[in-house]
Amino acid sequence: MSKNTNIPEVSLLKFLKHSANILKNPLPFHSRNFEEKGDTFRLNIGFSKSVIFSRDAGLLEYALQKNQKNFVKSEIQTKDLVKYVGEGLLTSEGEHWKKQRKLIQPAFHKKQLANLLDAIKEAILLEYEKITPGKEIDIFPIFNDLAFQTVVKSLFSSAANQEEINRLQFITEETQKMLVKELRQPYLGWWFKASGKIDSYLELTAEAREILKGIVKERRESQERFDDLLDMLLESKYDDGNFMDEEQLIDEILILFTAGHETTSNALTFTCELLARNPEWQEKIFQEITSLNKEHDDLMAIVTKTEITQQVIEESMRLYPPAYFIDRVNVEADEFDGKNFEPGSNLLFSLFEIHRHPDLWEDPEDFKPERFEGNSRKYSSQYFPFGAGPRKCIGNNFAMFEMIIAITELMSQYKISKVTTPIEIKPLITLKPKNAILKFEKRTE
Repeated sequence: MSKNTNIPEVSLLKFLKHSANILKNPLPFHSRNFEEKGDTFRLNIGFSKSVIFSRDAGLLEYALQKNQKNFVKSEIQTKDLVKYVGEGLLTSEGEHWKKQRKLIQPAFHKKQLANLLDAIKEAILLEYEKITPGKEIDIFPIFNDLAFQTVVKSLFSSAANQEEINRLQFITEETQKMLVKELRQPYLGWWFKASGKIDSYLELTAEAREILKGIVKERRESQERFDDLLDMLLESKYDDGNFMDEEQLIDEILILFTAGHETTSNALTFTCELLARNPEWQEKIFQEITSLNKEHDDLMAIVTKTEITQQVIEESMRLYPPAYFIDRVNVEADEFDGKNFEPGSNLLFSLFEIHRHPDLWEDPEDFKPERFEGNSRKYSSQYFPFGAGPRKCIGNNFAMFEMIIAITELMSQYKISKVTTPIEIKPLITLKPKNAILKFEKRTE
């Protein structure tokens, strides 16, 4: 089928000319194309292969909500990512996805999450012992370990030993790095296969699955209850009364590791980077949590009543959305705002661009948490840190609770020394921070 003539195009030659820079950081290249071509353009990445990039918030809302039945996830998730993490909630489609979502959803209800908050707080406080006051440190590794440990504690309580946890973390991160290479260098796909590179990473994935199977086996044999996510997943039944089979269970656990730790560690790091450059918000958070701690003993009550902390985190995810692209493919021909999309069009929506679009946000490049005062739903048509519609991230409440506890506990103990240099980024599968060097001072008040 012929390509759309009403969507501006960027040539294959231009893509290849900038391929080295795209591999390091594709955002400046895409940004220039948006400025030159408008909010939606087609990038030719092969002689018969192209991707449609968009920063049109209306088109994204159309694809995720208003006409979501005609849009599925692209092969990036349903094929490329599947080989490393399996066919779980994040990567599945159709009836299989519906079945899994219905089964797993209850585990992430606020009532169930309340049981996990103390374990989450304990994991966070343990990681904060690694902070050396008065010394400049890269905060990302601490938040990376913190987020991984939080997922582990919430999933397994104390079922996994530290050696297994470290290995799972290593494998999760290494396979993602490999996937980035595959996606950004599609012209080397033949070499990745022929050289055995992909096979070596699939062996790592198989090792991770065996570790998880061992943990599940121990839990089943122990016959103890921990009321963690693993217990809930093991006890969940489909409509026909059957339990999840072991392979599916492992798929879902791998997805929770992949989606649950990296995005959170990125968001927490960027939040601290922004707080270092806007120290007045550190004091606002400190005053808020000090007041709430005096009024409440219940952790869930404290977490749900934090307003300033939540505004700061939401503004951080606006400026630096951890999942900074959302991909979709339309099943049947579609049309939006005068643009026609032939069946099977690959669409990549840039949240980084949508969240900074000058037509949608006042002072889009500025850190202004107060814009989220009252209710962030007023931005529901232009703010998508957890996606939207039926495929909205199932762990959004879990992530927000975890981040609120992490930031309030940090601000209760420390002040972050002021920084004025620009924030550095490293866009991989998720938007990662780079050189997040900060200095912390113990609070004395």
